[in-house]
Amino acid sequence: MSLPEAFLKQTQNLLGDEAEDLYAALENPASVSIRMNPTKLGEKVPDALSAFLVEDVPWSSFGRYLNDRPAFTFDPLLHAGCYYVQEASSMFVERALKQALEVLGNTPVRMLDLCAAPGGKSTLAASVLPSGSLLVANELIRTRANILAENLIKWGNPDVIVTQSDPSSFSSLTDFFDVILTDVPCSGEGMFRKDPGAIAEWSEDNVKLCASRQRDILKQSWTALRPGGCLIYSTCTFNRLEDEDNIRWICKELGAKVLEIPVPSEWNITGSLGYTSDESQEYTLLDFSDENIPVYRFLPHKTKGEGFFLALLQKEEGYYSSGKLPKVKLSSNQKKQLEIPDSVRALLKSPEAFDFSYDRLDRICALRKDHKPALHLLEKKLRIVHAGIVMGEVKGKDLLPDISLALSNELKIESVKRFSLDLKQSIAYLRREALALPETCPLGWVLMMFEGHPLGWIKNIGNRANNGYPNEWRIRSENPF
Repeated sequence: MSLPEAFLKQTQNLLGDEAEDLYAALENPASVSIRMNPTKLGEKVPDALSAFLVEDVPWSSFGRYLNDRPAFTFDPLLHAGCYYVQEASSMFVERALKQALEVLGNTPVRMLDLCAAPGGKSTLAASVLPSGSLLVANELIRTRANILAENLIKWGNPDVIVTQSDPSSFSSLTDFFDVILTDVPCSGEGMFRKDPGAIAEWSEDNVKLCASRQRDILKQSWTALRPGGCLIYSTCTFNRLEDEDNIRWICKELGAKVLEIPVPSEWNITGSLGYTSDESQEYTLLDFSDENIPVYRFLPHKTKGEGFFLALLQKEEGYYSSGKLPKVKLSSNQKKQLEIPDSVRALLKSPEAFDFSYDRLDRICALRKDHKPALHLLEKKLRIVHAGIVMGEVKGKDLLPDISLALSNELKIESVKRFSLDLKQSIAYLRREALALPETCPLGWVLMMFEGHPLGWIKNIGNRANNGYPNEWRIRSENPF
């Protein structure tokens, strides 16, 4: 691996004699890891992946290392949202979030994942947040926001809203969130062995540009965090300018304190790093002393995973905040339940807990009643990509069911017709190919299943079946069968 000279100098100043160990680690293949969906598979690893299983990811309840990279694309359980392929180091967000929740009393919270695509940390948060919480997952770029929505829909949690907005759009949501996760865009040093393009794009100027952009993102979103709320800051880079220096900047300029996350020493997670040479002081923009602040670095020569940095901060009182949560009131028209067929409501396990309404595309959507005021406020400020459960579209007396309903944990599965597919049929279905179904398959809208897990809908009209899998989600790789 050919690394930039300036990067070599930077890491030598940062790590000293350990720098050579880092370079050697970057020559080795990256580890492979997955995280199970506790609401769909629990801790069980799919049979198709069990032969690849090596060990647990120690800082993640549902993270697992594999000894090779299987053909994930052709595993229907991945598309069913039973697990997510995620880099192991970034799963440490689970520890940070659990610590934040403990500080906040382990009560339901409103959480924002500000730079959320493609959805690894959002799906993780959806599995960790207390019941009754609301997760808002945001992504600025439209194509990435659609991928984010897809992954969260597959995960099945109904208490999620996906938005596509600039971070500055959140500045007017004063004190709205209890927790904000900012996995900020960075120079990507920690991903060099997984992404050769990151090496080509790296430069000292780009590092400085990223650090400046990160501070802009933090300033823009800071007012949305309530006093006493927690911010999780993370990057996938090694340099101090984007890491420790930005943490000190948050504390000094925005008003925060850094919180400790208890971790066992055997995990080999590295703390704050100082400089070994005055030559690197050009990277430090602020005049801070080198006190040891509690931050968490994952270095590939010490921990099994890619480069990652994280810090947990708590917002102090009196900075950019009114100290009061916004009060959201719905008008009488908004409170009024629209005429939704009882047959549609009956598709959910607990329909009484949900508010049903029509969206701008005339689809019936369901959102937990407790979150409706929040959605009403967010709609005024942000572009909503997805919210809650999209039940489907009513045509005459029939509901054209949506993929969101099929994959939701709230679907009352015994209320719909179902048909089990084998692996070959499932791949054909996920490729959106025509299926030749036997006479035993029920007529009408039928939920396609694989190993007991929903994949999506088909409409069986007897002589043929219309594949209802979303065209934009279909597998495009060549069929292995």
